[in-house]
Amino acid sequence: MTLKEQIRNDLKNSLKERNEVSCSVLRFLLASIQNKQIENQFALSKKGTIPEDKLKEESELNDEEVMSVIFSDVKKRKDSVLAFEKGGRQDLVKKEKEELEALQKYLPEQFSEEEIKKVAEKTIKKIGATSIKEMGKVMAEAMIELKGKADGALVSKVIKELLS
Repeated sequence: MTLKEQIRNDLKNSLKERNEVSCSVLRFLLASIQNKQIENQFALSKKGTIPEDKLKEESELNDEEVMSVIFSDVKKRKDSVLAFEKGGRQDLVKKEKEELEALQKYLPEQFSEEEIKKVAEKTIKKIGATSIKEMGKVMAEAMIELKGKADGALVSKVIKELLS
């Protein structure tokens, strides 16, 4: 079962359970996935290398692409939480956190700060980085291994501490 199918099944279950928050989040997520597919389909049609009848099939998202859509939605929710906290809107903070929680179950297990530190140290040693000026190279290399498993801001913080 693909991740997209899992999300659809979870939406059906949420509808049966009358879980409004989960229904709302999953509908929004499926719409985001659909938008990404349409974007892919448009890009493929511009190239003109794929016949019209196969465009839809070729533009289907795989699990990795669906995961990137989920990460994007999670990031939007986290940004919203910060903005609402600054604005003193605790009601909206609570709502966004509930929605964030509903999305979190589709994300892979996140690395701890210690695990990130080990990967960062290994990457720094591999590249031979010695100063903060080389942080971009280290980040790029570390994120290859950590993509989807760690928050970029946390990785950046750990690498910055190690290079300082």
